Amino acid sequence: MTPVHATFGEVAAERRIASVPLSHVSVELGHLYMEDFEAGPARLREQFRRVAPWLATIRSVWRERVPGGRARVSTCFLVDDYFSRFSTPAELVPMILEAAAEHDLTIDYLARESACAQFEDGRSGAVELARLVEDRLVDDPPPDTDGSRPPVKETGWLCNGSRSPLTTPLQAMGKARPWEPPTQNAKRGHSIFVDVELWDERGARRTWSCPFLAAVWQLLRLGLLRAEGRVPLPPVPLEGAWPGDWDRLPAVVRINPQAAPFSAYTTLSVLSPRFLPVELAVRTILSQVAVDDEVLRQVAARSESERVRLEEELVDRVSYVFT
Repeated sequence: MTPVHATFGEVAAERRIASVPLSHVSVELGHLYMEDFEAGPARLREQFRRVAPWLATIRSVWRERVPGGRARVSTCFLVDDYFSRFSTPAELVPMILEAAAEHDLTIDYLARESACAQFEDGRSGAVELARLVEDRLVDDPPPDTDGSRPPVKETGWLCNGSRSPLTTPLQAMGKARPWEPPTQNAKRGHSIFVDVELWDERGARRTWSCPFLAAVWQLLRLGLLRAEGRVPLPPVPLEGAWPGDWDRLPAVVRINPQAAPFSAYTTLSVLSPRFLPVELAVRTILSQVAVDDEVLRQVAARSESERVRLEEELVDRVSYVFT
């Protein structure tokens, strides 16, 4: 009987996490929803008129902040094609670009909001970015919690503290529980309690909320999302003319061939004040997203090599101008 010598070794699968090029700041020049389109080109021109001074300011700030003054600043614009489909890329995008150019603004990247929910990947088919972020939500339980509150993945609601407890009808010979106010976990003196609906469902159809998709959008701009280790939604140049259907438009289009990278260490969004409640909800969501540790290490190493100090908390890398 011939002896067989076998060597057994543990083969660890190498976990590959793609890196992404990063600007110093990604500046969002606006959102476009149906009501903005219906208001006509004048609404867009007014938006860009208000935005232009702030973009000049942020460029100046980053030139002073970055060693050597070589700041990488990219601009982007988001179009809602998720909650309502209006117009076509062929009609709408040239109008947006023309209105921006009137105020010496260059839009480097244009994105479709529906891609923040789901997009088609040539390798693996449909990729649900919103589901990826949902899987990374970490509940922020209030002190002395008893586990009676269902988790966010069951309810579709996320909050920053403790909701008012349910009151029950007065029982015979019993006492009704008095009303108690909701409380914020990290309050400063007094609570600012926020409760955000992330989605609703009718039958098998789930509709993601505007704040949740906006949180996905911020994570994309920060370069912190991965789908099976790959960078989702890499910007692509448009081939040919603007299409007549939104589904034929890439999720993120690189309009400016000389643009700095789409994703960035930080983001700044210049928005109308009507978006303030939405962005408060976005920040509440982002404060409870657990980003992949390896992705965070990549970004930290890159920023340190450039001597760019980043805030520890993800939400503190996101800023706004409401004008």
